[in-house]
Amino acid sequence: MTRVGRRLTAAGCVAVPAVFLAVFFLYPVGSILARGLGADGLSRLVDLPARSSFRSVAWFTVWQAVASTVLTVVVALPGAHLLARRRFRGRSLLRAAATVPFVLPTVVVGGAFLALFERLGLADGPLRLTRTAGAILAAHVFFNVAVVLRTVGTFWEGLDPRATEAARVLGASPVQAFRWVTWPRLWPAVAAASSIVFLFCFTSFGVVLVLGGPTRATLETEVWRHAVFRGDLASATALAIVQMAAVVAMVVVTNRLQRRRAVGQRVVRRVAVPRASGGLLAGNLALLVLVLGLPIAVLVERSLARSQSGGWWGGLTLDHYVALADRVTLLPVSALEALGNSLVFAVVAAGLAVLVGGLASLVVVHGRSAVARAFDLGMMLPLGASAVTVGFGMLIALDEPPLDLRSSRWLVPVAHALVGVPFVMRIVVPTLRGIDVRLREAAAVLGAAPARVRREIDLPIAARALAVGAGFSFAVSLGEFGATSFLPRHPDRLTAPLALFRLLSQPGDALRGQAMALAVLLMVATALSVLVIEGWGRRGSVRGDL
Repeated sequence: MTRVGRRLTAAGCVAVPAVFLAVFFLYPVGSILARGLGADGLSRLVDLPARSSFRSVAWFTVWQAVASTVLTVVVALPGAHLLARRRFRGRSLLRAAATVPFVLPTVVVGGAFLALFERLGLADGPLRLTRTAGAILAAHVFFNVAVVLRTVGTFWEGLDPRATEAARVLGASPVQAFRWVTWPRLWPAVAAASSIVFLFCFTSFGVVLVLGGPTRATLETEVWRHAVFRGDLASATALAIVQMAAVVAMVVVTNRLQRRRAVGQRVVRRVAVPRASGGLLAGNLALLVLVLGLPIAVLVERSLARSQSGGWWGGLTLDHYVALADRVTLLPVSALEALGNSLVFAVVAAGLAVLVGGLASLVVVHGRSAVARAFDLGMMLPLGASAVTVGFGMLIALDEPPLDLRSSRWLVPVAHALVGVPFVMRIVVPTLRGIDVRLREAAAVLGAAPARVRREIDLPIAARALAVGAGFSFAVSLGEFGATSFLPRHPDRLTAPLALFRLLSQPGDALRGQAMALAVLLMVATALSVLVIEGWGRRGSVRGDL
């Protein structure tokens, strides 16, 4: 390849991700900021603290996120210890199974907990959990246990156990050894995981919308209600700005905690761990099955029950699955067609995420330092942004030529790809950096041009990482609900999460049965993608913080 060709290729690697980020993220979010900081928007923003409704929503948003985070850490720490410090048969399978809830569609989780409350008799009466803060907290714990298991468990696994063993030899009890030796070293990882969980709970949308109902509102759901139902774009913009400021502050705190975790402790990569005792293994498995398995099991049972008010004794049927092919009055297309739309959008979104994320990863690893740092930060911004804010920004920004894209069929997978790109980069960048430089040097000595070196050495090694990134992007796109709730402007582009939300919002055994069946199909598709990802990760040498 000539010098001009190499420069054009390098320029393309920079231009494609930069244009993608600028058009579909920076411009929509910037439009919200411009609208909110204008004369009318600024006055609405200044007036927010004086409104009791805003103070109530802001307080609920913060305290439910704090409570959800504390509960998640308490529930997940025993499991993190089990996976980090004990050996047992099925350890890898348990790690993969515990990851599935994290990528499940939020409306699927909402449907699972609604089914669980109905089965336990908690949908009505004095012990009602439906439409309560307790339901939201339980669902958030279900979602985020995997974050603590992955983040804390991986770090805990690498800690040198000799300091704890020395404390035990000197007479410390297990509780004292944990409190005075293990916990101070483990705290940065726990703090980093807690900040991530808090961020997810603070910006939670589908869970609050399905389980909280109209009486339980957060900043995220209020942005959606003001923009979609009330048509009050000024108030929606003001709320979106408040939420963006809070998210940016949390991302800064999260990054600092993660840097402390990365450099504040020397870890040992290979540590011999004992086998788990029967009691310890049974207790941890019982806790994880209760928290993670029970809602899913009840969801499957509800999808097969003849009557949503009955039980196993009422008999099992596949009628609800068969009915997904029929269009009900509530939906413009059948639920099965909506699921097909989601699968198509997920495939396109995964392809876009791999293309943009792969090129951006090359820039981060091989580009000039200033450009690499800018890409490393800029391409991660969509992961920390609110999905509702991004969808709202697209709704108000991409409405005039030459960017009149609101009616475009492909705007939905583009919005999904924005979230998938950071996943791809988090996996591909460490893989590219981990390639032995001697392989490239040997190929260059044998006469290979730089382009051929990347094609023959870098690409085959990075291909597995790209496949894992594509799997994550597919799973995220399949269940995306926040941004999508703003975007589809045509009935035939309805996605499965939106169809599921509409089915869950209406009474009736037939509709509820179809909702449960659709939720199970979405769950199965997502779980299969995660299991494929885990299989690829075990077979290859993919590196990165998953």
